[in-house]
Amino acid sequence: MKFKILHTNDVHSNYENFAKIKTLIDMEKDENTIILDAGDFGDFKRIELLGTKGKLAGNLLKYAGYDAITVGNNETFQGVEMLETMAHFSPVPFLSCNLLKDGKAIKGVKPFIIRRIKDVRFLVIGTSPILPIFNELLGFSDIDYNEEIKKIIKENDHDVCILLNHISTIKDEIIANAIPGIDIIISGHDHQLFNEARLISNVINHSAGSYGEYLGVIEFSYENKQVTLTNSYVRSTKDISPDHGILEIINEHRIEAIDNLSKPLFFINKTLYHDLIEECPIANLIADGLKDFLNCDIGLINSGILNGGIPEGEVTELKLIEIAPSPLNATSFEIKGRDLKEALNLSLNSAICLLDGKGPGFRGIALGRLHVSGMEIHYHHNTITKILIDNKPFDEDKYYKVASSDYLQRNNIYATLANNKNPIYKVEYIRDILRIYLNKKGFVEESFKKRWIKERSN
Repeated sequence: MKFKILHTNDVHSNYENFAKIKTLIDMEKDENTIILDAGDFGDFKRIELLGTKGKLAGNLLKYAGYDAITVGNNETFQGVEMLETMAHFSPVPFLSCNLLKDGKAIKGVKPFIIRRIKDVRFLVIGTSPILPIFNELLGFSDIDYNEEIKKIIKENDHDVCILLNHISTIKDEIIANAIPGIDIIISGHDHQLFNEARLISNVINHSAGSYGEYLGVIEFSYENKQVTLTNSYVRSTKDISPDHGILEIINEHRIEAIDNLSKPLFFINKTLYHDLIEECPIANLIADGLKDFLNCDIGLINSGILNGGIPEGEVTELKLIEIAPSPLNATSFEIKGRDLKEALNLSLNSAICLLDGKGPGFRGIALGRLHVSGMEIHYHHNTITKILIDNKPFDEDKYYKVASSDYLQRNNIYATLANNKNPIYKVEYIRDILRIYLNKKGFVEESFKKRWIKERSN
């Protein structure tokens, strides 16, 4: 008997592309088709997702005909409560065999499902990435997915085992070689694009890139208890027309989200403008807030974490999400003065500021200028001439305690910042710091005080 799997992974809320995926699904599917997603379908940079408590994701998957999705790290980034709400109300099962809440099952999340097509039983198991520090911060706990996969395979009668694996294609190889009984692995997490499926110890393994740019297709036969790959490929969405039903669902949820998120939180009496290259008050405010919140010597943030400023007047949750979509945690670390100074020097180069800041959790447009709190930096052209820390001389050999984001703590552009020690991560995102300190007395006014002092030529 012949079957087909249509699959996606790491769509990251690029739902305009997903509308094209739906068109391709309609072209490809038949009565013997299973449709699956390998995680990171829901990226909370979208107000339509965040403002509906994740409801949009499940409704899109249902409309497109999906049978299941595994929980990726982006489905967890808003914490346990949001995942529970999203999974509980989703018409499409959310799967994870290894992600728990306080050692117990997460409401609405199943370890596996069994899908029957013409008396063939398909066991579909989901796995989620192990991110010990961040999962713990967000209220999750992990168990060994290897042991859970073995247990599920052993305890549940089935004919074909499919693993929806959001832990990277490299780890897929380890699992395929170590765990007997898996027939097919659909990959996610590392955004790999396989033009055709590969075989790892006779296990079929496929991955369809990212951002909804491709639909993965696996065709196989099941005869005499054997799964045999017959064909596999990916289809590009580049020249495909979008499905209007998907676009209508997005628009309906956008209206709901805007209504939910548009209530005034508080008011500010000055416009905090934004700039990627020059010092700007809104990034200064975040640096000040981080320094105060984490009780550090220095606050440090890149303006590229923001997509814009905030005008004088009312501040809403909608505006905060629009300008600060990145799920990046407030983070403190210790770093030697010379490593900090080298990063600050790089920040004087506009070409560096305008680089693509892509990295884990980063949702901005470009890297942006480094902004500081607790420091006064004098510079001439593109070179720092003097630094003061609370009006005291800067010591290049001293370790300073810096409040920043986990992105800067481990980034590879302002690379010397990665030479840090003793990092401490907080559950609060940078957007939370912005919300708190926009409404805290004196911080808006303080944000307009210059920290970068340009020296004039003689």
